[in-house]
Amino acid sequence: MKLVDQKIEKYTKDHTTKSSADIQKLVQKSDRELEHIDMLSGRVVGQLLAMLVKISGAQRVLEIGTFTGCSALKMAEALPRDGKLITCEYNRRYEAIARSGFGSSSHGLKITLKMGPALETIKTFNDPFDLIFLDADKTNYPNYYHAVLPLLKAGGILVIDNVLWEGAVLDPKDEKSQAIDQLNKMIAEDDSVEQVMLTVRDGVTIVRKKEG
Repeated sequence: MKLVDQKIEKYTKDHTTKSSADIQKLVQKSDRELEHIDMLSGRVVGQLLAMLVKISGAQRVLEIGTFTGCSALKMAEALPRDGKLITCEYNRRYEAIARSGFGSSSHGLKITLKMGPALETIKTFNDPFDLIFLDADKTNYPNYYHAVLPLLKAGGILVIDNVLWEGAVLDPKDEKSQAIDQLNKMIAEDDSVEQVMLTVRDGVTIVRKKEG
């Protein structure tokens, strides 16, 4: 199911702030070296993340699911000079592309890439995060939610990508769509947060952890 008409998608993209030269180069490198790059967040979601970083005044960001590093670099560009971003990835092929992109940008110094199963990496963190972006393996979405919510500061923001899964959540039959649907229901029933689900690209949910 195509959620948004392709012409509208293009119009939206064309009227969204362009990505930096560093990110454009990273997208091109990803396209050259990988067969499929549909896991890239894209200009609209990337700019949404950057805006949320700036609006929230975030200084510590956690990303679950690096892929080739475009979303991490986009958020790092939006962070203040002393801001820090930790991104978690498992795939070594993606790691090489991401590290190359981070290394060629002055904002790459804000980024720490942690390799390994993210659910294990998350256990090593103690300090709270101002903003968390979740865009990793979909079958673990409910597990990631349980793992990262305690690390999100009160008033902090959690952004989750692919929450509509091309409409498959309406009648979830496969493991991925069932896990995403489970997460969506968990969030809707969680009194400790407030949230809005947006029909941006493949669906983005913005969650705010309540204070007090």
